[in-house]
This record gives sequence, structure tokens and C-alpha cells, in this order.
Amino acid sequence: MLEGLFGLYPPFSPSSAYVMLHAMTKKTTKAAASKKSEGAARGRGAAGTEGGSERTGKVAKTQLVEQVAAKTGLTKKQSEEAVSAMLEVIVDAIRSGQSVGLPGLGTLSVKATAARTGVRPGTSEKIQIPAGKKVAFKVASTLKGNL
Repeated sequence: MLEGLFGLYPPFSPSSAYVMLHAMTKKTTKAAASKKSEGAARGRGAAGTEGGSERTGKVAKTQLVEQVAAKTGLTKKQSEEAVSAMLEVIVDAIRSGQSVGLPGLGTLSVKATAARTGVRPGTSEKIQIPAGKKVAFKVASTLKGNL
């Protein structure tokens, strides 16, 4: 097979021929193929261009602080303090059971979940799931219209 490679392509060093042969015979799994396609889809920006854009994926707290600093004229330290204070107020309100309305974004609220019967996936055994609480988010109609 190596002779066929050398006959079809320009001469390669033995190590590059091995790499090519290994790549051609390597078996891929569905999981590896799906990870590659997910990565390719995630790497596309808003205009459909390749590359890691700041607008794709998750906006981290540091990026949020930088954007607040740029829009308000505050220093990064002041912006970080403001963002942290806002997040603390939101978390405290949610913990105390209050709803938090964020104009133009939506409303965060606490919802009670009822006790229910579930099925354990590995054994198909029926289990009792206790009642609890979860955080719900309702998107603002203005944001829905802009998406």
C-alpha cells in the first residue's frame, strides 16, 4: 500500500507516509464525528465565518465586566463591583423566594416541584423523587420578538 501512496503522490518521508496510512485506516466512532461537527458548528460566528468569535458560546463574567466598562465609562474594577453586586442581589432575592424582573430580558422566579415517581435508567426500578424547588425563567416578550 505504501508503494501505491508513493506512486500516486509526491514522495514523502517514511514518518509522514506512516501518518497518512494511519489516518486512512483509523476507525472513527459516531461520538468523535459528532464532536467534530459540534465544534464546527460552535466555531461559526454570527455572519457564518469560521473562527472563535467573542459572540459565540457563553459570555463569561470577565467579558460581561469588560462590556459594562466599555458602555458606561467605568473602570474595570468599578464594573466588576457593579456586576458582582447585581448578581448577589439577584441570587439573594431568588433564595428568599422572590421573583426578579429584568426589563427587556425576562423574569426569574422560584417554582415548586411536586413529588413524583421516576424510573432509574439502569435497572428500571421505580423510585420516589421528592418535592423541591427550581428556578424558572420567563423570557420577556420584547426579547422574544427580537430573536
